[in-house]
Amino acid sequence: MAARAIKYGPARSENTEPFSDLNITPLIDVLLVLLVMMILTIPIMTHKVPVDLPQGIITNPATVTIHRIDLNANGSLTWDGAPIADAALPARLAGFMKEDNAQLQIRAAATARYERFDQTLATIKRAGVTRLGFVGNERYAKFGDL
Repeated sequence: MAARAIKYGPARSENTEPFSDLNITPLIDVLLVLLVMMILTIPIMTHKVPVDLPQGIITNPATVTIHRIDLNANGSLTWDGAPIADAALPARLAGFMKEDNAQLQIRAAATARYERFDQTLATIKRAGVTRLGFVGNERYAKFGDL
């Protein structure tokens, strides 16, 4: 039996030109990650209604007229305890804006839909109301302390 010599090292081939194709797999991976990030962040940015809340303290609360909007669990609205239609709300808010020393408070039932609350808040914002307070949020004051 004859022994054969084994040659170690790179195999020789007929085609010795350099490999010039670009590997685009990492590029596709990065683009997919960017696409997923955009899909996750865009809905968050479009679902908010900015509201400017008052920063000062009322010096004489006895002279303030408080009007209250209640959003019930079924989505109906009440203005100072009286039922009000959605179409009548902008007119009431326009009348509210003419009062010099008035404050608007909004209270939503715990089981009310957020979409309905957001629509009501957008109507208030469109009316130009800046004297707005939220009532009933005291139960969430220690939410972050849990």
